[in-house]
Amino acid sequence: MDSALSPEARPLPVASSFPAPMPYVHAIGPRLKLLLALIFAFVAILGATGAYLGAITFLNWYKAPHTYTSPFTLWMFIGHVGIGVAAILPFLLFGTYHFLTARRRPNRVAVRLGLLMFGTGILVCGTGVALIQLEGLPQVPTGTITRTLIYALHIILPIAAVWLYVLHRRAGPDINWKWGYSWALGTAGFVGATAIMHGMDPRAWYAEGPKEGAQYFHPSDSRTANGKFISAEVLMADEYCMKCHADIYNDHLHSAHKFSSFNNPAYLFSVKETREVALKRDGNVKASRWCAGCHDPVPFFSGAFDDPNFNMEKHPTAHAGITCTVCHAITNVNSTIGNGAFTIEEPQHYPFAFSKDPTLQWVNQQLIKAKPDFHKKTFLKPFHKTAEFCSTCHKVSLPVALNHYKDFLRGQNHYDTFLGSGVSGYGARAFYDPPKGQGNCASCHMPLKPSLDFGSKDFDRSGERKRHDHFFPGANVGLFELVKLEERYKDRAAALDAATKKNADFLTGTDPDGKDRKLRIDIFGLKSGSAADDQVIGPLRPILPKLKPGQSYLVEVVLRTLNVGHVFPQGTADSNEIWVDFRAIADGKEIARSGALKKPGTDEDSGDDSGEVDRWSHFTNVWMLDRNGNRIDRRNPQDIFTPLYDHQIPPGAANVVHYRLDIPADVKGSVEITAKLRYRKFDYKYMAYVHKDKPVPKLPIVDMCADKVVLPVESGADVPPQESPIQPAWQRWNDYGIACYLEAGAGAKRGQTKQAVAAFKTLLTLDVKDANPHAHINLARIYIDDGRLNAAAAELEKARQYGPEKFWWKLAWFAALVNSENDRDLEAAIADLKKIADPANRDPDNNRDFTRDAVVLNRLANIQFKKADGELGDARRGLFLEAIETCDRVLAIDSEDAATHNRLFQCYTAIGKRPKYEGPLPAVGADSLNAIAVRVASNDVPN
Repeated sequence: MDSALSPEARPLPVASSFPAPMPYVHAIGPRLKLLLALIFAFVAILGATGAYLGAITFLNWYKAPHTYTSPFTLWMFIGHVGIGVAAILPFLLFGTYHFLTARRRPNRVAVRLGLLMFGTGILVCGTGVALIQLEGLPQVPTGTITRTLIYALHIILPIAAVWLYVLHRRAGPDINWKWGYSWALGTAGFVGATAIMHGMDPRAWYAEGPKEGAQYFHPSDSRTANGKFISAEVLMADEYCMKCHADIYNDHLHSAHKFSSFNNPAYLFSVKETREVALKRDGNVKASRWCAGCHDPVPFFSGAFDDPNFNMEKHPTAHAGITCTVCHAITNVNSTIGNGAFTIEEPQHYPFAFSKDPTLQWVNQQLIKAKPDFHKKTFLKPFHKTAEFCSTCHKVSLPVALNHYKDFLRGQNHYDTFLGSGVSGYGARAFYDPPKGQGNCASCHMPLKPSLDFGSKDFDRSGERKRHDHFFPGANVGLFELVKLEERYKDRAAALDAATKKNADFLTGTDPDGKDRKLRIDIFGLKSGSAADDQVIGPLRPILPKLKPGQSYLVEVVLRTLNVGHVFPQGTADSNEIWVDFRAIADGKEIARSGALKKPGTDEDSGDDSGEVDRWSHFTNVWMLDRNGNRIDRRNPQDIFTPLYDHQIPPGAANVVHYRLDIPADVKGSVEITAKLRYRKFDYKYMAYVHKDKPVPKLPIVDMCADKVVLPVESGADVPPQESPIQPAWQRWNDYGIACYLEAGAGAKRGQTKQAVAAFKTLLTLDVKDANPHAHINLARIYIDDGRLNAAAAELEKARQYGPEKFWWKLAWFAALVNSENDRDLEAAIADLKKIADPANRDPDNNRDFTRDAVVLNRLANIQFKKADGELGDARRGLFLEAIETCDRVLAIDSEDAATHNRLFQCYTAIGKRPKYEGPLPAVGADSLNAIAVRVASNDVPN
């Protein structure tokens, strides 16, 4: 009906008593929404990267010392910091503008929550900026409580800010949650992508491997982690290391390690011959890989070395040597068999490591300094500080692939002789024990020196920052002289001379009191005849016997190793010249000489420290022979067969040299006798081969130690009193006895054995408290060798009266030897040896740990086996199992111990089982092939 009325006739609407509601005005306009969307994107990325970085930080802490940090982590760190910094200005602009436009809005709860959230966001920005470390700007030091608190706030505050934002939005219009869900889903997807990317290794994406696979590296025992080549550019990045480690770089630049490549003349001649022999004999140069794994790793691991036409002088990798990366990119010491038994991988670098752009390089450097832990864990593993790490290249055997002779032939061996020495603190059987063991090779060859290098620190809490010397001072005083002759090194002559001097100083010692001297020489005594077992007149000084004109004497000269932790000399002992220069002068004339340098092809003295050493001199070296009895004089390892003699001196031991001295009948004045130990690297004859058709260069000669005595002649004038510089003086008798004992070869030369006994008994007559235990124990050594077990036991009992806690391990060792002979008391012998090898008896204060003395463990296993063989039932089986456990301890130290493998074979045969054996079979002597064969991957299988 109303619908029929005209518009004019319709009634007017009734007015409401309430005003119409005001339309809602959004606090954020369209433009501000764009800025907010950008901030949301920043927050999403920061949240995802922060969650990832927080998880990595937690895992690194929880699984320490293992690290989960990877290059991808560092990229995420860069992204997190970069986006975080970029987000600060938009956030502040948005918050400020939003506050100015919304501060008067009637919803006061939303305003207050918004202000609280804005303040929290500002604190997030502030803590983030405080955590950033840039060189030259104020920094909160890593490892401080302040930084830890700031880091904790930087994690907690963003969570609080998100919570406040939700409350702030809930105080206003309803939240459109679909945008929140999309944001959360995108963030979760990003986190998932980071987890996937974290596990990827881009180093392997384009890596090429040798066609032979892992066999490529044989006969070197070096391996790459993935069996593929490593870029030469990555291995030769020494200049990259120099940016932070300039001091260390300069050490290494003129070290023997740096010049280890085959391009230098001394090594080039040798390896060329090895490659030529192998190519002719085998049809390839693979045998020379044995050398390259340690000497020339860059061309070896990058794949260039295997080319028969590889130019060892001009190839881009030929001068790399052992680079910083080569040592520090090693990821595992595979075993202690030597021959380069390590695994190396391409290291994971920080972003922009090899960028040519200076800005990106700056970012790289700042990143390393801000987060150095990943760099340290990549390039400095715990094993880098151990002797086992050095053993990988400073211990070698000569495999069949090299010499076509036998399965195993020992070459140089720093490692085992170090472990067996008293110097190391691991050997229980040494003649002398220093107050503290050294523990590792770096103690001598990487001494600490003051430095502000980025890697330096206060090692001894003295307030002075120091770092380890990376010159690795040693004995090679010839290499730098040869390198200096090359045209490309002319401008570095002064630095190379300094390197020579540094090694020379290391050989002689620089301490004014001689505390760091490596060897000493002692003109100890005289014998009135030439017989080895004549009574000694001495020690010369203070005794100064009058010589009879026309009489012949035997001069006893003793060489003793002091601060040397392995046999001397070590390394290529067959190609070094170390000899005694003995000289006697009477009435101004030379009446005796051994060790003179001769002009080539003549018997005339060279007069200027050049030329060839008199071949009748006493050489402290190894005289190595090939199959035909010819001397190995060209550093030709492929021909090594057997030594003719070995004059190396064990650590803390001595050698004796006997010189016949004929006194002229007409002598009037006194006789001056001098002796000095001279060292030249390399052998003169070898240098003549190397410099064929050219003058042999004059190489430096280092006089390592010297001694002099002036003796009167009957009817002549008296000479002034003289004192030997050797202190304590009683050690002279002890050293002489040790030298005679070692020369006797454990009873092989009866005269020298008698001489050793006489020396130790004379030492007892001095009645020096510190000397008596040495004399008694050394007499026991001789009596055990001679089978005089009761006499040996008596000497040990006498030694026990002099504070046995100072040398209990020696008493235990020799008592075990006595009790194990003729089965006197096998129980007691086992107990003594177990005491030595018990980890509970380590002495950390003095760095002594005899659990690593393989000889002690070997003897223990032998006695356990011997005792088991005489038992029945469970007792028999139990002792065999104990022997097996002891043998396994030996193999953990020296996996090539042939006697141990053989004993394991016997033990498992006796109990009717075969062992479970995992991993590659170790290389041992051909005589133990049966022992190796039995250690197969099975268990509890009747033999």
